[in-house]
Parts: sequence; C-alpha cells; structure tokens
Amino acid sequence: MRVLLAFAAIYFLWGATFLAIRIAVLQIPPFFTAGLRFFTAGALLYAFMRLSGQPSPSAAQWRSIAVTGLCMFVATYGALFWAEQYVPSGVTSVIEATLPITTIAFEVFIFRQQPFRWRMLAAVLLGFCGVAWLLIKNGQQPLAVLPCLVILAGGAAWSLGAVLTRSMPRPESLPLAAGAQMMLGGAVLLAVSQATGELQPFPHISLRAGLALLYLIVGGSLLGFTAYAWLLARMPATRVASHAYVNPLVAVALGYFAAGEVLTMRMIMASALVIASVFLILKSPSAPDSRTVSSRSPVATPGM
Repeated sequence: MRVLLAFAAIYFLWGATFLAIRIAVLQIPPFFTAGLRFFTAGALLYAFMRLSGQPSPSAAQWRSIAVTGLCMFVATYGALFWAEQYVPSGVTSVIEATLPITTIAFEVFIFRQQPFRWRMLAAVLLGFCGVAWLLIKNGQQPLAVLPCLVILAGGAAWSLGAVLTRSMPRPESLPLAAGAQMMLGGAVLLAVSQATGELQPFPHISLRAGLALLYLIVGGSLLGFTAYAWLLARMPATRVASHAYVNPLVAVALGYFAAGEVLTMRMIMASALVIASVFLILKSPSAPDSRTVSSRSPVATPGM
C-alpha cells in the first residue's frame, strides 16, 4: 500500500503542479512565486535534514550546490514560471517532458559520458519532432512560440545542471542536497523578483492563487519529493522514473477537464511522440540514473 501511495504521489502530485503554477502566475508575479515556493520548501527540507543528524555540506559541496542550483532552479524555473503566463499548463508539461531527452543528448553528444547508439539518437529526434509539431501554428489555436522556446531553453539548463552534478562533489543525502539547492535557488529568484520590480506595488493575492502556491510548496515540493526519495531507496531507478511520462498525461487531463484548456488532435499526437521518446530513453539499458534524468525531483527533476 505504501508503494502505491508513493507512486500516486509522484504521478499525481507532480502532474498537478503545472496547473497550480498556471493558476498562481496569472495573479502572482512569476519570479516571486517561484522564489517563495522553493525558498520555503528548501529551507524547511534542509533544516529537517540537519536536525535529523545529516552533516552540513562542505565548502566544495556548497560550490557545486550553488552552480547546479543556478542551472536547475533559477534558469529553469524562472523560465517556466514566466512562460506559464502565456502557455497552457498541458502544453507546458509536454515541453518539460523533454528533460530526459535533452539530458541524454548532453551526455552522449557533448560530454561523451555515454556511448553513441543509433537507437538513442532516434529516440532524441523523435522527441524533438514531437515538440516541433506541437509548436507548428494551425488556424485554430496558435501557441505563443517564444514562451514555449523559453521553457525549452530552461529545460536545457536543467539538463546541463543534472549532467554537471554527476562530476561534482555533492552530499550523500539526496534530501539534504535538494533542500540546499531549492533554498539557494529560491533566494536568487526572490532577488530577481525584487530587482525586476515585481513587488512594486505588492500584488493582491486571491484565495485561489494563494492555495495554488501553498499546494506547490507542500504537495509538489515537500510531499512529492518525500515520496520520490522513499521510492528511490526501495525500487529500481527506471521504475521510479516512470513519472516522467505519466506526469504530462496527468497535466494535460487536468488542464482540459479542470481548467478548460483546448486540446486538439495535433497536441495529442505531438504529446504521444514526446512521451514515446521519453519511454524509449528511460527503458534503454544505457539510460542514466533517474537521479539525473527524471523530470521532477529537486536534485534531478523539475516541476515538483
């Protein structure tokens, strides 16, 4: 029963974060929303792990945490939260599902951390063909292409940070490292919010937007990651990484049924290509550990 509940958490709690982000940023400034979410969740998680007896990161580990935190939280989530002002949550989730694809592309074609395989190249091309198809304008519902490209670029920053993490010193405790990354990334995002004048004047926050932000902190970051870390200690990494192709399905369904977002056959087919690509990559014998490619854990996967 615990295993089923934990999988339900990473499937549905993380899948629902895209709609929660959309609800929040339509009223609360995006950098402030992202910064408050991750600074609060990160500080709570880091403090809990320290009180549980985990040692503080070394100076070298803090430098690694800072570098990867800038890539994986400031660049990625700053882009994501800003872009969701203009892009439906379901479409955003499909673009974010390319994270395992860009990660394997970095590992194979740039950093040479994985041997080249034609099957892997085909899976990468399949995924990006799906994204290109998703962005092609049609006469009914053209997407805001620039924000979509910003999401894609932010995802590439996450993948770069995830790949760099493998060669940098980091704490043995995944939750401790995650809390530190979120805390530092959230602090920088709050500074960006202040520098860009988002809080002048301070926005009125409705109950609906406030509850969405609370869900992101508690449901998406704290509960979702707790379930993820618990599963990762007990289940094969590739099985835990299955959330990477389940989360977009949950997000698209919620966007359509709960928020009235438009769902066309072109979007369905493009999404199917992306999810099929992710499935092929995560099921490949040479696929990297889900700590690196999975699309939503704090140390390795965004969205949560």
